[in-house]
Formats: sequence, structure tokens, C-alpha cells
Amino acid sequence: MPENHTAFLLLLSGILTVLGNSAVLAVAVKRSSHLRSPELLTVNLAVTDLGMAISMYPLAIASAWNHAWLGGDATCIYYALMGFLFGVASMMTLSVMAVIRFLVTHSSKSNSNTINRKVIHVSIALIWLYAALWATLPLLGWGHYGPEPFGTSCTIAWSQFHNSANGLSFILSMFILCTILPAITITICYLGIAWKVHKTYQKMQNFNRTSNAAKLEKKLTLMAVLISVGFLSAWTPYAAVSFWSIFHSSESIPPIVTLLPCLFAKSSTAYNPFIYYAFSKTFRREIKRLQCCCGQKVYFSTKHTTNSHVSVIWSGRDNAHISSFRKTDSGEVPKSISCSCRSLI
Repeated sequence: MPENHTAFLLLLSGILTVLGNSAVLAVAVKRSSHLRSPELLTVNLAVTDLGMAISMYPLAIASAWNHAWLGGDATCIYYALMGFLFGVASMMTLSVMAVIRFLVTHSSKSNSNTINRKVIHVSIALIWLYAALWATLPLLGWGHYGPEPFGTSCTIAWSQFHNSANGLSFILSMFILCTILPAITITICYLGIAWKVHKTYQKMQNFNRTSNAAKLEKKLTLMAVLISVGFLSAWTPYAAVSFWSIFHSSESIPPIVTLLPCLFAKSSTAYNPFIYYAFSKTFRREIKRLQCCCGQKVYFSTKHTTNSHVSVIWSGRDNAHISSFRKTDSGEVPKSISCSCRSLI
């Protein structure tokens, strides 16, 4: 792929990333008084994507137009460190989002309220500390940063670990703790959520009615799964090529084979806002209001019905608890489900 085409794709991805995630943050700021605890993780995810675009894309685009890396070793280390920092922070944010959604969905109303803003703040702080720790380890001698094989960006120096026990231990540890375990956690959590939602739908169908909260939880779960699958799909080819280069010479891989996964991975910063826009009426409404420069506040209300088989109990706008209020013939009442229904997305 010619470098000019690479620069154009990076520029397009950068523009979409900055505009989309800036819109997410603008909506969050505009609705700051309405934001609930889990929504802060969505904001943090937008910060990681926007941070990666601002700190990395200008150098990558300029180097692609120049057909060679601009700057020396210092800028190369800076670029690779930023990519590693924001990449790990994004992965861990997705993992924490999955775990919290799983806990809220499978907990009672009283237990779900324990996941408050303080818990989310601590989780976000730990995410950034964890990402910063891994990003600084190569600077301390465990692992190395270096240029990519195609020569227009920098990352972890995978090929230098071919005969290095120090580098190999770093790569294996990083893959396990920053990629494999988080991916397994995300998969298990969303499978558990999907099963819970499926069982709830079955119980609701016994009354020939499905509540709005159950539909909302199904929609939010699908959206969260798409975000996680998109991120993992974007980075998996890059991780596979990088892992291959550890045990084989970088010359055995054509530059185009290393370039395409890198571009695909960088695109992961751009599409989350489009997923929010496609799935969230609230986000679409706020974007339209931002476009119209309308400064009016948004107020939310929920409709309560007394003649339906199913009642929806809202705990703020964070959690919904769905339960049947009409007993069955045996006198048993179906169990309730707790949903993490985040109003921002």
C-alpha cells in the first residue's frame, strides 16, 4: 500500500476519532448532572480513544506522507509509549465495563446500588495506574520500544525479543495479563449477561408481555458486545502478527502484512461513537441539540403502568429491576432481573 494512501486512511480515521469522541465528551459534559456511575466508564473509553488520536495520529500521518519516521529515538519511544498506555487503558476499561454490567445484572436491587460513583472512580484510577505501569516497564529495562517493520510508526520492539529471555518474558506476561485474561473476562461476562436476559425474556413471555426495561437491557447488552468485539477484532490481527514476529525474523513478513493490521488496530478509536449513535436515542437527541446549539437541559421521566403483568422499578437512570407483580397459579412470583441501563449510551 503506497504511503500516501496510508496517510489518507490515518487522516480519515483521526478526523472521525476526534470528532466522534469529542461529541461523546461534549454530551457527557452537557449532561454531567444526569450522568450515573457506569456512564463514567463510557466517558473514560472516549478519553482513551481521543488521547490516542491526539498523541499519535499527527506523527503517524506526517511520517506516512514523508515515507519514513519523522524524528529520532525520543519521538519513537514517546509514540510507542502513548500507544501502549492508551491501548491497555482501553482494554481494561472494556473489561471493567463488562464486569460491572455482569454484577449489576445478576445482583439484587440493594446490591446493585453499591456500585456507586466512588467505586467507578477507584476503578478508573486503577485502570490508569495499571496501564501506566505496563507502559513504563520498557523504559525501566523490561522490554523495549522500537520502530515498526514498515518504518513509519513505533511500538514494542517485537522482533528484538527473538533471542532475548528478558524480552520474551515481558511479551508473554503482557499478552496474558493485558490481552488474553481481559478478553476472557469480557467474553464470560457478556455470555452470562446474555443468558440472564434470555431467561428473563422467557419468563416475560409466559405473561405474553415483554417490558420496556428488558428490551432496553437487551439493546444495551448488544451495544456493549459490539464495542468489545469491535475492539478485540481490530487488535487481534495486529497481536497475531506481532506474536509471530517474536519467533520469526521480521524479514519473513512482508511490510504490507504488518502495515494492514496496524491500520486496522488504529481504526478501533473511531467507531464507538457511531455505535452509540446507532443504538442510543438519547445520544442521537443530544447530538442533534449540539448541532442546533441548543442549551436547554434534558429531563427524563418514566411512565408507570398498573394494568400490565410486568412492573419496571427504576433506580435512578442507572439500574432497572424487572419483576412480575402478578402471581402464577402456584403462587410463585418470577425472580427479578437487575439491569444496568445507562442513559448516555
